[in-house]
Amino acid sequence: MEKDIPSRLATLGHPQRLAIFRLLMRRYPDAVAAGELADALGLRPSTLSAYLAALMRAGLVTQARAGTSLRYAIDLAQVRGTFEYLLNDCCRGRPDICAPPTLAKGGLDMGDRKYNVLFICVGNSARSIFAETILRDMAGDRFTAWSAGTRPSSALNPAALALLEAKGHDIAPLRAKHVEAFRAEGAPVMDFVFTVCDRAANEECPPWQGQPVTAHWGTPDPVRATGTEAQRALAFQHAYGALRNRISIFAALPFESLDRLGLQAAVDDIGSGAVEGAA
Repeated sequence: MEKDIPSRLATLGHPQRLAIFRLLMRRYPDAVAAGELADALGLRPSTLSAYLAALMRAGLVTQARAGTSLRYAIDLAQVRGTFEYLLNDCCRGRPDICAPPTLAKGGLDMGDRKYNVLFICVGNSARSIFAETILRDMAGDRFTAWSAGTRPSSALNPAALALLEAKGHDIAPLRAKHVEAFRAEGAPVMDFVFTVCDRAANEECPPWQGQPVTAHWGTPDPVRATGTEAQRALAFQHAYGALRNRISIFAALPFESLDRLGLQAAVDDIGSGAVEGAA
């Protein structure tokens, strides 16, 4: 491991290779298609290919084929080993000088209070609105739910609102909001932040106050569905059902017995479909 550290640090010293690495870290445990990486970072395919090859040579990224697409993911074992080496060698094993205070503590404040949860998408017009509403109605006694968009729409999607009403949800409190409203002074400190669309997860995002547990729960965009009216309506039903399933599993987690690492693993598993629940 020690002999690989200079190569890995040198590889990450290039701004665009670092940008790829950071995007894949944000998307972990997902494997991301090369075309999606190129679009998200504005890179030509040939340039991206060269950068990905360098990251793979350094042992930081893995490649796998899914049909006709090549997908890339973080090699977490190697990345963890690199960070562990830096912590033990450069920091002499002292998290008090090398880790943020919230990580050094090892967990969330498990006091008697509600947890704050934010769901993020680009438009904040359908999927994130579904998630906010479902969690509020399913477990509003234990969670305060919000949603926001990185580029929010001026109005919520009418089909999404109609579906929520049909399922008995109150849509009166819902409105599109910009994610920066939750970074402003006086904004509530989040315990959990979930992205529910790939485009939002791919965007550069500064660290959140309080270092909440984060995860990507990517859900296909029903707004982009094509076909007959019935087929488009079914896409909204599928998005709603997928999010409801994930949120029901999330709300049932034994928060009182999980530390931060346990919570992170649990929400990652929910996003990857590694656990199942009743929709």
